[in-house]
Amino acid sequence: MTQSTPLYQQIKQHILDRIQSGEYPLHQQIPPEQELAGQFSVSRMTAHKAIRDLVQEGYLMRRAGLGTFVTEPKAESPLADINNIADEVRQRGHDYSNSVILLDSIRADEEIALQMGMRLNARVFHSVIVHLENQVPIQVEERFVNPALAPDYLGCDFSEMTPNAYLVQHCPLSDLEHIVEARLAPPQIREWLQLKADTPCLLVSRRTWSLHQLVSFARLWHPGNRYKLRSTLKLG
Repeated sequence: MTQSTPLYQQIKQHILDRIQSGEYPLHQQIPPEQELAGQFSVSRMTAHKAIRDLVQEGYLMRRAGLGTFVTEPKAESPLADINNIADEVRQRGHDYSNSVILLDSIRADEEIALQMGMRLNARVFHSVIVHLENQVPIQVEERFVNPALAPDYLGCDFSEMTPNAYLVQHCPLSDLEHIVEARLAPPQIREWLQLKADTPCLLVSRRTWSLHQLVSFARLWHPGNRYKLRSTLKLG
């Protein structure tokens, strides 16, 4: 880091280096803003910006009246794109695994027929998979797939390839729709995610198209205390 690096960035890197070296372990309280400001000969506002950025990035957590502490960064996915969750986990240096709960062909009920643009009782592929990061569940994926566009879906080994990776490979995606809601999960989802009854979830309802044909509809349940979604938009 050079002398031209903004001072708040120098403070951020100073804190990150100590987190990564283990000098500031998980749940350790970091020095207060006033102490950091004095150490770097900057205003308290500059120290505040460095800490605020690290809180927003998920490295630190503020506790009212107590101070600022090192925390485990939440898993994160881009909201305006589709990434393979297995790749996301591995890019964080963590172990990815999953548990395939269900893989079957069903008849579309009224809701699924509406979401998939199909006739009532039309055949649709149905899968339920729990995705884990370091053996901790971070997403329950319930997906409905158009058999005409992905006829081999039920024969795929999803312990080796996620549904997302399979669909991207076999049905190049052209359009995407996301709806995000804060919800309390139903009992079965809570059990799979190992959540208490009052823990809020992020529910992402996702529909994807290939060459303007609707391929799949998915409900993605994320534990709100372990996951976050990020969206970046360039203006102008």
